[in-house]
Amino acid sequence: MSIISVEGLSKTYKVFQKKQGVLGALKGLYHREYKEVRAVRDVTFTIEPGEMVAFLGPNGAGKTTTLKMLSGLIYPTAGGAKVLEFTPWDRVDTFRRQFSLVMGQKNQLWWDLPAADSFQLHQEIYSIPEADFRQTLGELTELLGVEKLVKQAVRELSLGERMKMELIAALLHRPRLLLLDEPTIGLDVVAQVAIQQCLRDYHERRGVTVLLTSHYMRDVEALCKRVLVITHGKLVYDGPLEELTGRFGDAKLVKLEFAGGAVPADLAKYGEITRANGPEADLKVERRNVAEVLGAILDAHEVSDVSVHDPPLEQVIARVFEEGRSDHDAA
Repeated sequence: MSIISVEGLSKTYKVFQKKQGVLGALKGLYHREYKEVRAVRDVTFTIEPGEMVAFLGPNGAGKTTTLKMLSGLIYPTAGGAKVLEFTPWDRVDTFRRQFSLVMGQKNQLWWDLPAADSFQLHQEIYSIPEADFRQTLGELTELLGVEKLVKQAVRELSLGERMKMELIAALLHRPRLLLLDEPTIGLDVVAQVAIQQCLRDYHERRGVTVLLTSHYMRDVEALCKRVLVITHGKLVYDGPLEELTGRFGDAKLVKLEFAGGAVPADLAKYGEITRANGPEADLKVERRNVAEVLGAILDAHEVSDVSVHDPPLEQVIARVFEEGRSDHDAA
């Protein structure tokens, strides 16, 4: 049985169109004009138990709106969804006790109280037995290395430390499903890696299903094997992360180090030079021409090191967004 099953999910908002000037404002008092904004359009996908899936898209693509519908915070305009075998917007208690929604820009902890007090409140809300509460709390604080910080007021913690506490609060009741909306936004690299490691370890221990939105490709590469890509409210890709590069990355990145101590003057004729530093250079070459280009370079120049890589994931995802935008404009 799928943890999440979505069929034709859509959400349309009516947005008030305010006219400019005093006269326009006065007219708006008597005759309000609205524009329909289709935040999510006919989205369909399923997620199986234990999967960690990335949900990617540019700002305004419909990611957060979709997560809010899956968690029951808002109602859809059309379509349906089953989450943990429940209809989310029915908001029954049994459903709400089996998932957590963590939003990187929203706080669920009491600002002026120690995180430990908020954790105890969660224990009461979710009726967590004392032994389970202590075991889970100890496990999570150890994973995140914050054992000495739980009695410190939340407002005194750094952004990274607060995010770790938010994650602990979300996992205390051992949810079957974890919805993460930009959990590492604004964090430094060290804090990002700590969050990633905790999620990976917790997933291995508990088998929790995760749906993650993030603008940090490091989060995606570290945690998820499957990717959903949404743009302009429409799902444009659903598949393995590794296949994204093959489908949308039509070029390879050839890294070269020349024995002569400098990059050859004629290197640009073999492809697009994306970086040149002393004897090292990165060359962007079409996939189908890699073997031919490498052969020509090795025949003409003395190369001390060479390697071929897929383009950075950020570039590949950008290509997917562009394709989705083109389809949207054509429609």
